[in-house]
Amino acid sequence: MRNRWLAAAGLAAATVALAACGSSAASGTSGSGGGSTATPAVASGSGIKTVSTSSGTVLTNAKGHTLYWYAPDTSAKSACTGKCATFWPPVPAGTKVAAGVTLSGKFGSVTRSDGSKQLTYDGHPLYTFVEDTAAGQIKGNGITTTGGSGADLWWAVTPSGAKLAKSTSSSGSGGGSGGYGY
Repeated sequence: MRNRWLAAAGLAAATVALAACGSSAASGTSGSGGGSTATPAVASGSGIKTVSTSSGTVLTNAKGHTLYWYAPDTSAKSACTGKCATFWPPVPAGTKVAAGVTLSGKFGSVTRSDGSKQLTYDGHPLYTFVEDTAAGQIKGNGITTTGGSGADLWWAVTPSGAKLAKSTSSSGSGGGSGGYGY
């Protein structure tokens, strides 16, 4: 009887050890410019995913909040700093892709003016929007934040790295000027 108990305990310990080994993987991000399309093993439900919205499929963070890119940014620099970054929080470099998600674009990073690293996708620094308070919202898509210059500066990111088309409906999209004036 004692041998059976020891065998069961040994089997349980081996299972735990194997599960722990399976949770370590290479990063889904790389240094500036280039990137990896490999999907690292991460806990289900965590990391970057895709969500279908009323205007199309977008990239989201682990909470399901839409990821955006800012038109004035370059592949080497984020132009959204200071007050802008309080409304459009940068996605930290090192953020992983959720298990089972395959994306064709390249991840990388840029160094922000404060020295922190920000995740990029196909050369676009990524952000979330504070007014997207629930999964799948795209309130920041197609809005301008520079005092009504008429240019649509913020775009939800699609899995291909392109901007999401502006919604023609009055719900689900921020539309118009953000009015932040930074």
